[in-house]
Amino acid sequence: MIVGTAEIRLSLREARTLKDKRRILASLKDRIRARFNVSVAEVDNLDFIQSATLGVAQVANDSRYVSGTLSKLIDMVRGFPAASLVDYTIEII
Repeated sequence: MIVGTAEIRLSLREARTLKDKRRILASLKDRIRARFNVSVAEVDNLDFIQSATLGVAQVANDSRYVSGTLSKLIDMVRGFPAASLVDYTIEII
């Protein structure tokens, strides 16, 4: 069993309220789940309006598949217009 995780730090410059932040993150999380079939949740910076940290996890039987999926996911997040990718880490266990 291979477990891949990603920690994604984002800047949400357009968010002016926590409601804006929730709307932006809900849209991004829905797109990630629909396209990549992974688990995703906000895991840090919950009370900061213009920053967020998402945790992503995927389980499979092939490390190349998991690594490829998480890399494609990061590329998709880079292109998301309402959030800027600040930093990320990927770990394959």
